[in-house]
Amino acid sequence: MTKRELRSTRDGFGEGLLEAGIQNENVVALSADLTESTRTNLFAEKFPERFIQVGVAEQNLASVASGMAAMGKIPFMTSFAIFSPGRNWEQIRTTIAYNNTNVKIASSHAGVVTGPDGGSHQMLEDIALMRVIPRMTVFSPADFEEAKQMTLEAVKIEGPVYLRLSRLPTPDLDLEAELLSPFRSLASNSLQVGIIATGHLVYQAQQASLELEKEGIKTTVLNLSIIKPLDEKLILDFAKKFKALVTVEDHQLAGGMGSAVAEFLVQNHPIQIEFVAVKNQFGQSGKAEELLRHYELDSRAIKEVVYKLLNSNL
Repeated sequence: MTKRELRSTRDGFGEGLLEAGIQNENVVALSADLTESTRTNLFAEKFPERFIQVGVAEQNLASVASGMAAMGKIPFMTSFAIFSPGRNWEQIRTTIAYNNTNVKIASSHAGVVTGPDGGSHQMLEDIALMRVIPRMTVFSPADFEEAKQMTLEAVKIEGPVYLRLSRLPTPDLDLEAELLSPFRSLASNSLQVGIIATGHLVYQAQQASLELEKEGIKTTVLNLSIIKPLDEKLILDFAKKFKALVTVEDHQLAGGMGSAVAEFLVQNHPIQIEFVAVKNQFGQSGKAEELLRHYELDSRAIKEVVYKLLNSNL
């Protein structure tokens, strides 16, 4: 296996869940009729007695998971993000988070890169939905290995955790050893513009940074894989190094990772910020790369935003 192997974060979750099950007999898994698509099949094959197929009933999925957590289990409830938290948000809010039950919500197929499934299945609002809930931890891993490690980390956290996963295979990233640090610099050249990215778009941000470096433009990319709780000291220290920032995410601009960063900085270190995100639109059918380009989420779009900042008399 090479460092640049193409693998998705949902695949990393599947491997992590299997390992978590081997390590801890209280780990159980639940699926809403999407076992293979969410990669829960690996766990189900190894531990059939600890796997529950709820069926197409996402609200019941959350309630059953909460009940199992109340009995001392560590349930991972899985579905597509458009259905969970999209369809069962109230059950997640009240049955899981309000009661502070130890449920892990692993949701695949987030973002426009769900591709041919179309706008009805491209979940672009889930970060906003989940980070607003008290007691909820929100993870957004960048690649296979980080998704695997964050799945194992979720087991150690007492309380609800949301894992945002993608079906899009991306290259394994050459990241620093501290896989769970939200501050993993992929390119650290100088102090012109800082780029904060999350999820699979960390790869696009890395590519943009490398291309900009060839043009003599120095940027630094921060992988913000833990969106909540926001590491405020790290964000503040990072922001103070630059005159402007760019945030990058496969999510609606409103309420997403960029909003979380801006909410904190506007009160603690006001700074010019440009946002690479979906701007008040639904998705549509298409290949992942076509959609990333259309919604201006790819490396080319990130570079254009950096150019805009550099030409704005920073």
